This record gives sequence, C-alpha cells and structure tokens, in this order.
Amino acid sequence: MMSTGGLITRATALLTGDGTPPVTTPRDPAREAAERELSKPMYHENDPSLMDRALRKFFGWLDDMLGAASGATPGGGFGLLVILLLVLLAGGALWWRLGTPGRISTGPGVLFDDGVRSAADHRTAAEAHATAGRWTEAVQERMRAVVRSLEERTLLDPRPGRTADEAAAEAAASLPGHAADLRAAARTFDDVTYGGRTADADTYARMRALDLALDRAKPLLTGPTA
Repeated sequence: MMSTGGLITRATALLTGDGTPPVTTPRDPAREAAERELSKPMYHENDPSLMDRALRKFFGWLDDMLGAASGATPGGGFGLLVILLLVLLAGGALWWRLGTPGRISTGPGVLFDDGVRSAADHRTAAEAHATAGRWTEAVQERMRAVVRSLEERTLLDPRPGRTADEAAAEAAASLPGHAADLRAAARTFDDVTYGGRTADADTYARMRALDLALDRAKPLLTGPTA
C-alpha cells in the first residue's frame, strides 16, 4: 500500500521545476506546427532543383528501359548497342537520301519562279553567288542559265512551269551526247532546291562546265534515229 507521502512525492515528480504541470499539445496541431517549421527556406537550401529532380527521374527511367531492353536482346548490352548503332546509321542514310524532312518536296518544282530573264542574266547571277560562296544559289542560277540558253537557241520551246527533269529529258532529244549530264544536273537542281541538300564548289564547277559544253555543242536537229 502506498502511503500519502508516496503519492505526494510521485505527483511532485510530474511537475516542472517551477511547479507548473508540463504542457502537452494535441497530435494534429503538433504535426501542423512541425510542417510549418520544416517548410522554412533554411531547411531546403541544399535541396535539388526541380530540373535536377526531373533529370534524375528521366535518367532513372531511361536506365530501367535500357536494362529491360538489354535483358531481352540477344547478346545483352552489347547486342542492344549494335542495334542502336544500326538504327542510327539507317536514320542517317535516310536523311542523306531525302534531305531535311521540313524541306522535302511533295513533287518536282518548276525551274523559273520569277520573271523572264536571259541566260546571260542567270549566268551573271550564278557567278555573283559563287564569288560570295553561296554555292546552292549559284547552282540553281546556273541550271536556269542552261535551260534558258537552250530555249534561246530554240532547242527547247519556252514553256512556263517546266521542271528540271522535263527540261533535261526534252533537251536530250537534240543533244543525246549530253543526256546523262543533263539528267545529273536536273537531279542536282532538285536536290539543292527541294530536297534540302547543300551545294559546294565542286557541284557548281560541274554545273558550270555543263553549261559551257552545251553552249558549244552542235544539236542533232533531225532527232535521234530509230
């Protein structure tokens, strides 16, 4: 049996030093107070930024995906690397063949998209572009000079809307010895104008050489024999 003195001693032990009962806070207010305290900036100075967290999450997802893919690929990680390289090579080959996707033409475009100019005018423009290093524009103007020169010599009938391929095919009838070069020039014109390719000094030199050669060539006026 506990004596009255023992009860008084135990009650006294529960009191604080100044004789007041200890302060107790209910659970929910205590949690809210702790959350408010921990939300202060001083506790988050070294936290990763939103971008860092997003990048970590992305690379974690990528690592999981590659791990799963390598496990399902014959040869493991090395086999997956070979497949990725083959995909990249195929994409590069497709880009080289078709050019920049945003500039792929849905069909052959016309040669002349502005007012009528003489072959001499197109040659002058081509040389100006070449001097400035604008090889794509130089090739375009030189091809236009080729076709305009053939029209001025009546080897081609002037016709609005003619494409480079059509001009090459029609000119080959009277200049069969240059048929292959004409087709190559038309393909080059289409590539740099509608296919997103970029011309260079060698490309322009070939186009210029063809223009000069055609200017000296004697046409087959009677047409090719059967």
